[in-house]
Amino acid sequence: MATVNLSDYKPLHITNAEDFSIGIVFSEWNDFVTYNLRDAALEILEKEGVKKENIRLFPVPGAFELNYASMQLCKERKYDAIISIGCVIRGETPHFDYVCSAVAQGIKDCNILTDTPTIFCVLTDDTKEQSIARSGGDLGNKGVEAAVTALRMIDFKKNLSDKKGNIGFGHS
Repeated sequence: MATVNLSDYKPLHITNAEDFSIGIVFSEWNDFVTYNLRDAALEILEKEGVKKENIRLFPVPGAFELNYASMQLCKERKYDAIISIGCVIRGETPHFDYVCSAVAQGIKDCNILTDTPTIFCVLTDDTKEQSIARSGGDLGNKGVEAAVTALRMIDFKKNLSDKKGNIGFGHS
């Protein structure tokens, strides 16, 4: 179990975040979790300077559908990053294992087969209580971490083409 509050983060101070375009794909299954993750990601992106009109939301029925939607958005090449949000809670059958594995592989494929960073924000918990703890409960909100990761990966990618090659946020 995580021991840090995921909502604790240091502002990134990215100077050009207002130009970033981000797609957020989120599962409507387990919406008591995924909507909290989505809202936390939105809040951080806006706090960091991403314009609200540059953030597009794409609901999908369940976690398994995140792969298709994320890959289609990557292929459009309109977004600097995609955040894929879902929640799979273990049940009594191996369905959990198949879905979690497929979703992880699908998001991985977006990252290696396209040029768009795709952020894995899919909770794969044993219990409903664990998911609640990670989506705004005792352990913070994993959506915060996903938004920060998206911004850092966009900045990383943009700095790769920078002739100076300086990657980072003013950190040494």
